[in-house]
Amino acid sequence: MSSTRAFNKIDTPTHRSRWEIFLVVLGPGLVVMLADTDVGSIITAAQSGAQWGFKLLLLQFILMPILYIVQELTVRLGIFTRKGHGELISETFGKGWAYLSVAGLSVATTGALLTEFSGVAGVSNLYGLPRSVGVALAAVTLLTIVWTGSYRRVERIALIMGLFELVFFGIAWASHPSIHEMLNGLLHAPITNDDYMMLVAANIGAVIMPWMVFYQQSAVADKGLHPEHYRHARWDTAVGAIITQAVMAAVLIATAATIGRLNPNAPLNTVHQLSEAIIPYLGDTWGRIVFSLGILGAGMVAAIVASLAGAWGWGEVTGFRHSLEHHPKDAPWFYGIYTAIIVAGAAAVITIPDLVSLDIGVEVMNALLLPMVLGFLVALSIKALPAEHRLRGPYLWLVLFVVILAGGLGVYGGLTSLPGL
Repeated sequence: MSSTRAFNKIDTPTHRSRWEIFLVVLGPGLVVMLADTDVGSIITAAQSGAQWGFKLLLLQFILMPILYIVQELTVRLGIFTRKGHGELISETFGKGWAYLSVAGLSVATTGALLTEFSGVAGVSNLYGLPRSVGVALAAVTLLTIVWTGSYRRVERIALIMGLFELVFFGIAWASHPSIHEMLNGLLHAPITNDDYMMLVAANIGAVIMPWMVFYQQSAVADKGLHPEHYRHARWDTAVGAIITQAVMAAVLIATAATIGRLNPNAPLNTVHQLSEAIIPYLGDTWGRIVFSLGILGAGMVAAIVASLAGAWGWGEVTGFRHSLEHHPKDAPWFYGIYTAIIVAGAAAVITIPDLVSLDIGVEVMNALLLPMVLGFLVALSIKALPAEHRLRGPYLWLVLFVVILAGGLGVYGGLTSLPGL
């Protein structure tokens, strides 16, 4: 047990039913998956629907098990070692590799905050507010949530924020998609088209973020999950994987049935452009409100997850106290790093005018970091786990295939998103 993390074993008395235990364990997997459907992912899904109709819809469902396979490894590592990702890399491979990993995480988390705050800025523009006001309010909210709450309170708030993403199901329903066109799109994939394959790669690359791996493993440990909770924690992750990709599918359906049918060449590189394209189909007032709730929910839960992942990662590598169960006075470096990430992301979005180029840069950066993050994840699952829970046999080869596919196509999607490539 780490001396720098305040572990609290979850109380799950034997008289509780399986559903009661599941509800107690529920949280880390669902939160990280809702964060996965962040602002950048929503824009990617919208571009997929607008440009290719329903031809990328099947991919969203294929990605469910891929996402689960990767994130389930973080559950194993967190539960059976009770250590965060950075701490485990340090103990298994040495401090140098740990610092390399957490340095990459820092870049990824700061970049993620740029994307999420750019979404907040886009919503601010919808209501005629200066983006500095909207972004500053979001940053203060995020700081208040973490500085004043325990792990469980932060988790509950993140869940509530993330559940606002469910409005995209209503948007998809309101778009009145053609069932015939949807089924036809599921059966036809123009895999010989370079533009189509670039969006395939972008969708795969957007499914696994580097900070998701750090967050879920640390959250499992901070929540106090133990081996007896393993099965329920896996279900938590599975439910989250289904919901997040269903949200992506809903965004794709909504844009395919509206923009894709009437204006497939509409630019959809920012939240503002997406809102201008889709809100007219929903009605100005209610459409704006519903759309804003979905984007804010996606951006805020992702901002919490990414910034906490960065703070946890540095705490695990350096050894300073790194738990939400600690008071800020007792863990100043942990809360200080969290604050620095939030402030840096907010300041960059307020001061940098070209948010489109910013988002493209973040996508490329995350894609290039993904092979390193996934490589460490698999290596730890082979070396650091108790023998009975290590990756081995056919499942090991399946995981390796998924990781190589996700990492390789993620890099391809990121690089091809650069102008001129």
